[in-house]
This record gives sequence, structure tokens and C-alpha cells, in this order.
Amino acid sequence: MNLPDGLLPPVWQWFAHLLFVLVLGGAVSAAPWRRLRDNEQLHLFLGMCVGLMLLWSIKTGIRPGLNFHLLGATVFTLMFGPWLAIAGLGVVLLGVTLSGLSGWENFSVNGLLMGVLPVMVSYLIYRLVDGKLPNHFFVYIFLNAFVGAAIAMALTGLAATGLLALAGAYTADYLISNYLPYFLLMGWSEALLSGMMLTLLVVYRPQWVATFDDARYIRNK
Repeated sequence: MNLPDGLLPPVWQWFAHLLFVLVLGGAVSAAPWRRLRDNEQLHLFLGMCVGLMLLWSIKTGIRPGLNFHLLGATVFTLMFGPWLAIAGLGVVLLGVTLSGLSGWENFSVNGLLMGVLPVMVSYLIYRLVDGKLPNHFFVYIFLNAFVGAAIAMALTGLAATGLLALAGAYTADYLISNYLPYFLLMGWSEALLSGMMLTLLVVYRPQWVATFDDARYIRNK
């Protein structure tokens, strides 16, 4: 993740720019910006962006492009919905790139991998759980926050591995042996982070979590 410049063919980067602009434009158009007219919600949104900039800056790696850090995308998605989450993660990536921790040429590739993909996976899991399973507090926390975050991280790692292998940046054998397995460990860490944060939020500040309704999940049980 946080792919530096020089790893991918230029045509792939231009295609990613086009796709990311389309997705980001759609997210900006569909996002419920009226929610941020409330000062508390605006400060929460900006604070989330700053917090994730710091989180993305804490990373470790073995070779260029083969680094690891927590995403926080599931928490952002469940708190603000997918469109504000994509827009917010775009701001996070911009801050990280300006600080020199990510490459400008691969800005859109990183945006798709670390923003759009985990957000859409997290939101899809939320929609499936919300539509198919009972409205129960522990169902919401365990499946949406814990399991959803772990799956989002694992799929992000799988996508990054496939991309780097197809681009010829590293061999598939090397990536499968030395890169992909660590995303399973990162998935566990991501699940713990998301689960603990969402548990605290829905208990003490449920109004901060757009996808949670305490009347549905707690009061009527």
C-alpha cells in the first residue's frame, strides 16, 4: 500500500487517474454534505481525516511498495456512509502524499486501493448484514465492524498483491510468500481497531455513527 512512483506502467496510472476521478466525482456529488453543516459533525469529519493521516503515516515495509499500515476505512464508512468516506479518504491520501509518504504518479492507484475498495467492501457487508440479519447490537458490531474490517483489509492486500504481480514489479511467488500473508495479520489488527472504536462510539456517541440507529439495535430489544 502507499505505492511509490516507478512501480507501475504509465498507462496503468493514467487509467487509474480516470477511474478514480470518476469515482471521486460521483462520491462528491452523492455525499450528504448537509450533514457537515453541523459544527460537531464537521469537526468530527475533519478530526477523522487528521487521525487517519497520522495512522497511515505509521507504517512498516520490506521493500518499495511493500509496506503495511492500518486503514480505518471501515470505521469511516460506518460513521459517515460510503460517499463521505471516499471523499474523506481522498483528503487523507492527499495529506499523506504531500508529506512525501506516497507517490504522486500512483496517487489514483493508492486512492482506489486504500480508499474506494475497502469502503465499498465495508458498505456492501453492512448492507448485506442490515438486510439479511436481525437488527441486534452484537450483530452490528461483530459483523460490520470486526468481520467487515478484516475482510476489507484482506481484499485490499489481495488486490495490491495482484496488481504488483501483474505489473511485474515483483514476482507472484515472492509476493505470495513475503507480502500477502501479512495482510491476514493486519486484518486482525484492523478488526480490533474498528471493533473497539465502533463499540465505544455506538455506546457513548451513537449520533456520530450514520449507519447505527439505537432505536433499532438497542431500545426495542
